[in-house]
Order: sequence, then structure tokens, then C-alpha cells
Amino acid sequence: MLQTYGERVHKISLNANLTCPNRDGTKGIGGCTFCNNSSFNPDARKPSTISRQLEAGRQVIEKRTGARKYLAYFQAYTNTYGDLQQLKSLYDQALSEEDVIGLSIGTRPDCLPEAILDLLADYQEKGFEIWLELGLQSAFDATLKRINRGHDYSAYRKAVYQAHARQLKVCTHLIIGLPGENSRHFETSLQRVLEEGVEGLKLHPLHVVKGTQLARQWCRDEYSPLSLEAYVVIAANLIEMTPDDIIYHRVTATASADILLAPQWCSKKWHVINAITKELHQRQLASHNKTPNLLRTDLVN
Repeated sequence: MLQTYGERVHKISLNANLTCPNRDGTKGIGGCTFCNNSSFNPDARKPSTISRQLEAGRQVIEKRTGARKYLAYFQAYTNTYGDLQQLKSLYDQALSEEDVIGLSIGTRPDCLPEAILDLLADYQEKGFEIWLELGLQSAFDATLKRINRGHDYSAYRKAVYQAHARQLKVCTHLIIGLPGENSRHFETSLQRVLEEGVEGLKLHPLHVVKGTQLARQWCRDEYSPLSLEAYVVIAANLIEMTPDDIIYHRVTATASADILLAPQWCSKKWHVINAITKELHQRQLASHNKTPNLLRTDLVN
């Protein structure tokens, strides 16, 4: 983004007060076994207007980095699930802000009607930066069923094909540590995603938050989360598998202390990022015995 726009560009997370077909009864009730939306979006219960959320995000980012350009990140729930005109109105509200240069739309791969894809492609043709963020989580149908995802891998393949037919950029979300999976599953999921074609990736360590089916499983000792050490090795392995031209938008995830049950290391984002960075540096030093350049950022406290 810095190379393209000549300055920092930050995402501002938004809650458009939408829902999900896996919650409203269309495909299920209760959502995915790990999902409590409060764990990853602002204003989860009573979202304010798009304009006010953008302003609140600006104030935080300006204090931290001084950035002056933003992507409106429609994050909460399923942001292509709704009436076309309703969704267009929400997107237009964000894009009407002078410093918002584009959209990042978080959604499910089974909720992408062609009219919505055409709308996003139209924004892109007008010069806006558009990213479609697809929550796949795993490329294994057995896992998707186990976590009550409500779609299969074929839905993801279709979504990617339709997005790329319109030259839309795709960022795929993968969760590391899902019940019943191990390193073989994580690496195979990534390989399948790479084979389909993708421009961006997000890695999320599975964490247990209050109010979820996963929390109940954890309380009954039916699920054990990954250790930090194990996650760092897995994340580094996946990053090394990934071609250099694919962008990692995220390599960890956090939840607030009031709802996070386990693992506790998921409360410390930079600690995890620094550990992954250190692991990659050490691997490159061991392999090439020279100053590493795989990650060209200093460790951040």
C-alpha cells in the first residue's frame, strides 16, 4: 500500500449491523462453534453509524501512526449477505469519505451473489482499492462440518473463480488449531488455497472465547488449544510455503481479556508476531548464514 499510494494506508474495522446465514436460520442457528463476534469487531452489540465508526478509527490511528488514508473494513458477520441496495448504501457511505480509498469486505464464500461481485468490480473500475476477504478456515469438508461452518470447500472454489473472473483481489482466512486437525491439515489447506489462486492470506490461531460451543467443549476437556511454541512453528512453516508475491495481511489474532478463555497468549498480539519474526530470521540465518531479508521489519514491542 505504501508503494502504491505513497503513504501509509490503514484499515478501519466496521460493524454494519448485518447478520449471517449460519445464525439467522437460513443455514443454521448459533453460528460456527468458535464464533463470538465480540471477539473480533468493534461495537459488536450496538454499532454506531458508518461515519462515526470511521471517525473513531481515525482518532486511534492518527495517534499511533499518523496515517491519513484508510480502507473501510466491513468485518463483522457476513458483509455481502443482504439486499443489494442496502449493501450498496453501506459501501457508498464509507466511500463517500474523502480519506477512504477503498473497501475490504469480509464474507463467507457461500454468500457472494453475482450482483454483489459486479458491484465490487464496478468500484474497482472507478479506481477504488477493493479486497474480498473470504473466511474459509479449512479446506477439509469434515472439519467444516465439525465446526458447523455451513458450507463446503467447493463453495470456496466457486467464490474464488467468480471473484477472479472480475479481477477482484482475494484474501483468504485460515484458522490454525481447529479440532481434529494437525500440521498436515494446515499445510494441505494452504496448498489448496494457493492452487486455486489468492492474493492475500490471514492466519488466525483458534482461541476459545466465552459464549461459544468451543468454550463448552474446552470446559469439558474436549478441546486443547495450541501452545504458543507450536503455533509459531506452524505459522513459520506456512509462511515459508507461500510465494513471495502473496501478502500476509495477518499472522495472529487476539481477543479482549474479558471474553478470552484460552490460550492466554492470544491476548498479546505483538508478542506472537515478534516470535514468528524471530523464528523466520533464525531459519534464514541457519539456511544461508547471512543477514536475513525475509521479513524486513524490526521486532516491535
